[in-house]
Amino acid sequence: MRYFEDFRIGDVHELGSHRISAEEIRAFAHQYDPQPRHIGRSSEPPIASGWQVAATFMRLYVNSVVNGAAAEVSPGIDELRWLRPVRPGDLLVGRMTVLGKAASLSRPDCGILRQRGELADESGRPVLRFVFHGLMRRRSAESASGGPGSVPGDRAGRP
Repeated sequence: MRYFEDFRIGDVHELGSHRISAEEIRAFAHQYDPQPRHIGRSSEPPIASGWQVAATFMRLYVNSVVNGAAAEVSPGIDELRWLRPVRPGDLLVGRMTVLGKAASLSRPDCGILRQRGELADESGRPVLRFVFHGLMRRRSAESASGGPGSVPGDRAGRP
């Protein structure tokens, strides 16, 4: 389990990749963003919704970072940019960089990571970039509360 203390400013996490298909683009569009450019006009292939591209990043991030961390919730995102269209067959490669760390003012058992999320195509051209914040539990709070990794016994860790 990775805690707030385990993340360092400047850390880069490679998140893996996902090749997007025309079927995925159309299915997402029909359910969430049914604009003609996303569903696909008869003579042109569809272009992925920006929200689908963001959701693709989130899936890669959850699989690579969140599932192995003491993650809580995200208090928000900033600076969301869709930088180029995503088309069927594009391979999207994810990366997260830790930009900053701060104590949570409302949750003393947590810290907030300021992170940059990016997706690029297989040529390395960026398609999505944003800054987001993640609430992460502190290791010391887990031990004090009897949470994962704590020693059985009272709050001081005595048997």
